[in-house]
Amino acid sequence: MSEFLFDGMISLPWWGYVVVALALTHMTIAAVTIYLHRHQAHRALDLHPAVAHFFRWWLWMTTGMVTREWVAIHRKHHAFVETADDPHSPQIYGIWRLVFGGVFLYVRESHNKETIERYSHGTPDDWVERNVYSRWAVMGLVLMGLFNVCVFGIVPGLLILTVQIAWIPFWAAGIINGVGHFWGYRTFASEDTSTNIVPWGILIGGEELHNNHHAYATSARLSNRWYEFDIGWCYILALQAFGLARVKKVAPRVRLGQHKAVLDFDTLQAVITHRYDLLARYAQSLKSMYAQELAQLRDKSPTDAAALQKFKRWLARDLQMIPTATREQFDLALEKTRSLKTLVHMREELTAVWERSSASREQLLKQLEDWCHRAESSGIAQLVEFSHRLRRYA
Repeated sequence: MSEFLFDGMISLPWWGYVVVALALTHMTIAAVTIYLHRHQAHRALDLHPAVAHFFRWWLWMTTGMVTREWVAIHRKHHAFVETADDPHSPQIYGIWRLVFGGVFLYVRESHNKETIERYSHGTPDDWVERNVYSRWAVMGLVLMGLFNVCVFGIVPGLLILTVQIAWIPFWAAGIINGVGHFWGYRTFASEDTSTNIVPWGILIGGEELHNNHHAYATSARLSNRWYEFDIGWCYILALQAFGLARVKKVAPRVRLGQHKAVLDFDTLQAVITHRYDLLARYAQSLKSMYAQELAQLRDKSPTDAAALQKFKRWLARDLQMIPTATREQFDLALEKTRSLKTLVHMREELTAVWERSSASREQLLKQLEDWCHRAESSGIAQLVEFSHRLRRYA
């Protein structure tokens, strides 16, 4: 009886089945990050039709996901991130619901015809998609289950299938959509709560670098700092080396040139392009000033220091995102420290440079130059240093 349950065409030790399960699920992760995410959803790279169809077939066999549904839901997430219309935000639904039930939010949104029709443009709509992959989405999992059972035996085969089925719902729908907007470090001050979970994107194909992705959504490479590793990018480079992929866009690298006493249009464009990097560095200036001012307040007025400490999390955020009741208390706490108040409000003025879409280039350049002059004449060391660095962006 045990031979019937455990023997297939291939007999392996227990750890051999674990290796097989990890290898198969990693192929699925690669298909999700390269094909669904970077190629289909964001058009960051082109794939050879044979490679694209292999990934599409493999996802049908191992997940039952429909390309147009996944792409549409992900694009809507970017369009409405952290709002009530975001299909899967831990800020709206709670972190634990995302981690353990994110897949159900995905399934619910997949039944929203308006979402699919509005955000699925450019996805495959050929005969195979309409008559096989979309129409018989569960059939792929059945075929994969039969293959596993025949090759590895009933018990090992079904266990491997179970892992394959649960892998994407947990790691993608749960960890990336949940933890990736709740816990981790932030390289860029993007206009959301996205985080990089860890700097080594291996287990989930590079998707661990989620903050980098939200800062530059159309980049085919998710790693940005020297210590970050994106295994999905390695696979893309390998495909490109064999003529099977073509990278269309990657995140721009920050370059610093000579200090410019008078800003020009190149500096303005560099500031707009690297705005998330600028805001991240500005946040460091705020953090430095906050520590300095808090230490002084503790000596002068412990009560004021305690009031300011309550609002540390809001210092580097857009003032418009602070709840009204909290904003009033936040403003009162800032009144106790002129320097920190100046930094907070000059951050808002700086972001206005790239948010004023109706202004001409000449007007924006004048506003940026004026901002630098006021920063450098403020007498605040952090602002002076930041302005000098801004003048070097190239």
